[in-house]
Amino acid sequence: MKRILIVEDDRALGEGLRLGLRAEDWEIILRRSLAGAGEALAEGKFDLVLLDVNLPDGSGLELLPRCGAPVILLTARDTEEDEILGLESGADDYITKPFSLAVLRARVSARLRREEPGEAVEMGRFYFDFQGLDFRREGRPLDLSRTEQKLLRLLVENRGRVLPRAVLIDRVWGGEAAEVDENALSVTVKRLRDKLEEEPSRPRYLKTVYGVGYTWVVDL
Repeated sequence: MKRILIVEDDRALGEGLRLGLRAEDWEIILRRSLAGAGEALAEGKFDLVLLDVNLPDGSGLELLPRCGAPVILLTARDTEEDEILGLESGADDYITKPFSLAVLRARVSARLRREEPGEAVEMGRFYFDFQGLDFRREGRPLDLSRTEQKLLRLLVENRGRVLPRAVLIDRVWGGEAAEVDENALSVTVKRLRDKLEEEPSRPRYLKTVYGVGYTWVVDL
């Protein structure tokens, strides 16, 4: 059974989320403050954390380094700057209030599936097995570098969403991000397009969102 920690100070919303998600046969732990969430994290491991940003004893962003699990931020802050800050701080997804419980359940299910080891992704002409390191286009093997694999995985796991350049650089290069030339991301994107796209100069899948970052297009 998957364990999910909800950190939400609004009692009615928190209880609604707890009951709504428990219907999916997940174990749900609800806490209403940073302190309470910290205690829950110290007591056991979670598979996912749903984290409010505005909490009575501080910002939920302070908890991100301690979660040890994927995090979906739930917040009333709906500006692009807020979303970028949340993702750059280490969150895996960002949902603004008010939101549909059905949509949240779908996003939670998708995130938990992505964390399952050995899961392969099949999309049209592509087959990507990030665990088995088997990448194919129309059945033909693709030779991807480790950096290309990391970037592709981030884009595919978040397909349909725009990932800012800063987030991609941080996630792909990790502790070396501060020393990486920003042009390295553009070069890696170009190499991926050369291997994945029929017309790399007119990409169909790995799209640029100018001034923001990149996205893997879905439902083509």
